[in-house]
Amino acid sequence: MLWETLKSARDLGRLHELASILIRYGFGDIVQRLGMTGLMEKAGKVLRWKDVGHMAQMDPPQRVRHALEEMGPTFIKLGQILATRVDLFAPEWIDEFEKLQDQVPAQPFENLRTQVEEDLGDTPENIFAYFDTEALAVGSIAQVHRARTDDGDEVIIKIRHPGIRPIIEADLRLLARLADIAASEILELRRYQPGRIVQQVSHSLRRELDFASECRHAERIAESFVDDENIQVPKVYWQWTSERINVQEFIDGIPASDLNRLKESDLDCKLLARRGANAALKMILEDGFFHADPHPGNIYCLPDNCVVFIDFGMVGNLSERRREQLIDLIRGLVLRETEQVINVMLDWAGGTQIQTESLASDIDAFLDNYHSVPLKQLNIATMLTDLTIIMRDYELILPSDLALLIKVFITLEGLGRQLDPDFDMAAEASPFYQNAILTRYQPAILAKRSWKNLLELANVLSDLPRDLRHLLRAVRQGTVQMSIEITSLDRFANELDRSASRITVGLVTSALIIGTSIVMTVKGGPMVFGLPVFGFFGFIGSGIGGTWLLISIWRGGHDKYK
Repeated sequence: MLWETLKSARDLGRLHELASILIRYGFGDIVQRLGMTGLMEKAGKVLRWKDVGHMAQMDPPQRVRHALEEMGPTFIKLGQILATRVDLFAPEWIDEFEKLQDQVPAQPFENLRTQVEEDLGDTPENIFAYFDTEALAVGSIAQVHRARTDDGDEVIIKIRHPGIRPIIEADLRLLARLADIAASEILELRRYQPGRIVQQVSHSLRRELDFASECRHAERIAESFVDDENIQVPKVYWQWTSERINVQEFIDGIPASDLNRLKESDLDCKLLARRGANAALKMILEDGFFHADPHPGNIYCLPDNCVVFIDFGMVGNLSERRREQLIDLIRGLVLRETEQVINVMLDWAGGTQIQTESLASDIDAFLDNYHSVPLKQLNIATMLTDLTIIMRDYELILPSDLALLIKVFITLEGLGRQLDPDFDMAAEASPFYQNAILTRYQPAILAKRSWKNLLELANVLSDLPRDLRHLLRAVRQGTVQMSIEITSLDRFANELDRSASRITVGLVTSALIIGTSIVMTVKGGPMVFGLPVFGFFGFIGSGIGGTWLLISIWRGGHDKYK
C-alpha cells in the first residue's frame, strides 16, 4: 500500500533513511509492521538489521527522542507536538519530548545570499546600515542574523533555510501515509490517533514555514497589550518581511531562564512572574489567542520589570465555546461537582465509549484530594497532571487545542515557580475566572446568546420541511445511500486481490500447458529444435507463468511470517 502512494522517487531515498534510523535505535519491529521492509526490498535497498548502536540499550522514551532528532525538522516538530499531549503520554515520555533540540550548524551566509536578495530586492549591505554575516542563532528551519537600519534601529533578520520546504513536504507525505498504516495495522498505536497528530504537525509546520504568518500572530497579540507598557512584543518591519524572511526588533533583554542575571540586574522576579502569568491568562481566557510555547527561552525581561514575548511560530486558538467549557471545568473542580466535570471531559473526548460509573468514582476520589482547598491555594499544574492521568486511564483523547492549553498552563506555572518559589498560579487566575463568570451571566450577554440560539432554531425549523421532502423523495426513488468504511478490511481486500491474480495466472498457465500439449501432437508446420513453433513458445510461456506463480506464493508466505 505504501509503495502505491509514494509521490516521487525522492521519497524512496528519504524512506530508506528513516527506516535505517528506526532500526539503528532498536525499532526494527515497527519498520516491519509498517511494511517498510518489503518496500525497501522492492526498491533494491538493503536495511542493516544488525546495525544497532548503543542507543538501543536506553529506555524507549530516550531512544525515540534521539531518533526524532536525527530524522530532522519535521520529526522534531512531531516530538514537540507530542510533548503537548499530556493526555496521551506519561510524564517520562513528556520529559524526553521536551528535550528535543534542533541543533544544526550555521550555513555560510553566501549559501543564503541569493535567496535573501530575492526576498529583499537588494543586497542586505545596501538596505541596512550594518549587517552581520555571522549567524546569531540557528534552528532546523531558519537562522537569525543581526542588522541595523538606517534609522539606527537594532533588528534581527530571520532567514528560512533554502530548500527546506520540499524536504518537509516529502516528510509530511510519508508521515501521513505511515500514520494511516499505523492506525490500521498496529492496534496499540490506534488510541494515539496518529492521523490527527500528523494533521496537527502538518498545520503547525506549514504555518512556521510562513514567516509572514508568524509576524501576523505577533501583531495580533501586540494589539491586545497596546495599553499595557509592562508587556511588549517585538516590532515587525513589514517592508522587508515575506514568507521566507522576516525582520523584527532586536530585544536586548535577559532570558527568563537566566535567573542569575535577573538577580544581578536587580529585577523583581516575583513581579515578573505575576506579570508574565497575567499576560498569558489574558491571552487564554479573554482573547482566546495565545502564545503556545511560553518556555523560558521565549520570554525576555527588560529594565522596569517589563516582560517581552518572542517567537510566535506556535500559537493556540480557543473558541468562545472552548473557553466556556474551561470555565465550567474549573467551576466543577472548585465546587466539587463531579457530574459537571465528567460532562466537560466527555464533551472534550467526543464519542468515546467509557464506563461512566467507574469514571465518576475516580473523579470523586480526585476531587477529594482538593476538597476545601481555596482557589488561591490550588496548585493548577498538579491538579491538571492528576486529571490527565485519569484521562489516560480511560483513553479519553483531548482535542489538540485543549491538550496544548493544558501544556501551556503547566509550563507557565513551572516558569512562575522558577522565578518565585511562592508563585501561585491559581491565585493569579482567580480574578480572570471570576470575571469570566460575571461576564457570562450579564443580561446583555444572556440576551445575545438567547437571540443567537433562537435564530439558529428558526433556521433549522424553516429548513425542516425541505429537508424532509428531499429525504422522502430519495427514499421513494431508492437513491438513499450509506457509506461505511472499515479500514481494517483494506489489507484483507489486498490479499484477496493478490489471491485472485494468482488463480488467474494459474488458470492461464494450465490452459497453456493443455493447449501446447495438443499442438505438439499435430504434425507439420514450422519447427524449432525439432518441435512445433507454437508448441515450443507455449511451453516457454507456461514455464514463465508457473515460475512466477511459485515465486509469488513463496514470497507471500515469507512476508507473512517475517
